[in-house]
Amino acid sequence: MSELAKKTVLLTGCAGFIGARTTELFIEAGFNVVGIDNMNDYYDLRLKEYRLSRLKELGGFTFEHVDIEDRQTLSEVFERYPICYVVNLAARAGVRASIVDPYVYLSTNTLGSLNLLDLMNRHGVKKYVMASTSSLYAGVPMPFLETADVRKPLSPYASSKLGAETMAYSYHHLHGLEVSVLRYFTVYGPAGRPDMSPFRFTEWVNRGEAICLYGDGEQTRDFTYIDDIALGTIAATEKCAGYEIYNIGGGNQPISINTMIGEIEKHTRKKAQIDYQPQNNADMQDTSANIDKAIKKLQWSPKVHPLDGLERTVNWHLENQGWLADVRL
Repeated sequence: MSELAKKTVLLTGCAGFIGARTTELFIEAGFNVVGIDNMNDYYDLRLKEYRLSRLKELGGFTFEHVDIEDRQTLSEVFERYPICYVVNLAARAGVRASIVDPYVYLSTNTLGSLNLLDLMNRHGVKKYVMASTSSLYAGVPMPFLETADVRKPLSPYASSKLGAETMAYSYHHLHGLEVSVLRYFTVYGPAGRPDMSPFRFTEWVNRGEAICLYGDGEQTRDFTYIDDIALGTIAATEKCAGYEIYNIGGGNQPISINTMIGEIEKHTRKKAQIDYQPQNNADMQDTSANIDKAIKKLQWSPKVHPLDGLERTVNWHLENQGWLADVRL
């Protein structure tokens, strides 16, 4: 059991893909988790309700229906619970959607983060872990290092996350908060986000519908299985000190989108129909994480190879295809 066991974690975005699995593993490690989520309808709420229903069965979990943009209600949460650590996984995610509505990304990802940081300072909570993104590395040579210059983000999503990172640094500098910034790389797994390609492509193939593919499919991603992401987040909480940025990725083993499609075909035993579309200029061609820092400082490394993780993911879809058939993509 962790040396931090039975401490209380405030985890935002607990009904989200990363938040739900991270909550489960925090509780397995002996933590108490106060989970908050605004249950917005950015994607089909049935996914969030599915994850949240599983969490509510666990001892050590308390749910608060709260939006991190609502400072007053958020303040009441800080007053009610003996919070020791804040793990901020609440976010508006998605590069393309951020181009359509950049305001909600700034409001949630940047202003929401500021609300948490300021309330932490007022309530004497010193440990802060936040989810950031590999999208910041657009145009940077691979494999991506945490020290790379990321001051030219290509999307409002990446910009909003950069703003959250720098605000966290300001609170570290001014108020002594200990901060771990986690730049996640293409997270996938069972009960994932339906706007992400592993979920959408699996469902499209399984439903006999055409995959909408932007580009030729030869672009690569450093796919990172959800359990590895969650365990990296917990490790960053346990080791939270100073101000540190960590890449949490698959470990320099990226695969192409075409390879992913081939794996989906293999495990569903169905042939994909593909509707090719021009590549979006906000999308990155390739991603690959240098994770040496996380290995050294967090004693963390990914355990699940992308091909094994994709098999687990497709199997979950097949086991749940009854209700997934109506999920909005």
